[in-house]
Amino acid sequence: MNVRRLIGLMEATTPLPLESPLTAFEARVLGCLIEKEMATPEYYPLTLNSLVAACNQKSNRDPVLNVGATEVEAALEGLRNRRLASVFAGAEARVPKHKHTLDLILPLERAAVALLAELLLRGPQTTASLRGNTERLYPSIPDLAEIETLLTDLASRPSGALVQKLPRQLGQKEARWAQRLTGDNPVATANEPAPLTVALTLPPEAEKRIATLEAEVVHLRAELAKLKTALGED
Repeated sequence: MNVRRLIGLMEATTPLPLESPLTAFEARVLGCLIEKEMATPEYYPLTLNSLVAACNQKSNRDPVLNVGATEVEAALEGLRNRRLASVFAGAEARVPKHKHTLDLILPLERAAVALLAELLLRGPQTTASLRGNTERLYPSIPDLAEIETLLTDLASRPSGALVQKLPRQLGQKEARWAQRLTGDNPVATANEPAPLTVALTLPPEAEKRIATLEAEVVHLRAELAKLKTALGED
């Protein structure tokens, strides 16, 4: 792989069209779309159900999530608003399918796209870990020295860094790299993976049951208060 050619591609000055950073879950959805396009192109673009399964996948994910179609659809809308995803509806498609459009916004080398996807899916990683994890998406991934050069170029793009190198953790020999699509990674939390929070909506039946239980607790507390009064324990 010609590293100089990679550097030339990284020097494009077109800024990433993000009015605001991605949410943590939007980053997860984008990472899943890139991953499936590279790892299983025969099943790509993805139906909504397939994308939900990809987001909840237990392997190659940190953290592991349990989300539904509503959360994924909201994340897709956010990505479409930033021109990072689109709906695919081909002649043979029975249901709408979804694809990322990162390549239209950022003309990156495939190795760089694979590295970015792994950072979106697993969070901060050392160069060695990142190389090992990325091989499944891009078997021709270069050696550690070339990856370090590629990451450094991604971190110093004139139009905006896509990754950043975090301060080295205490007791660790190597520093970790993190993606920047979700904004800056605070130095104060550099020793811990950034938490991924997703607002989950309970099914109506569960919400009704919880409301019933809360009402029963209130009733029992009132009855207990009456009993204590009757027994002169107040």
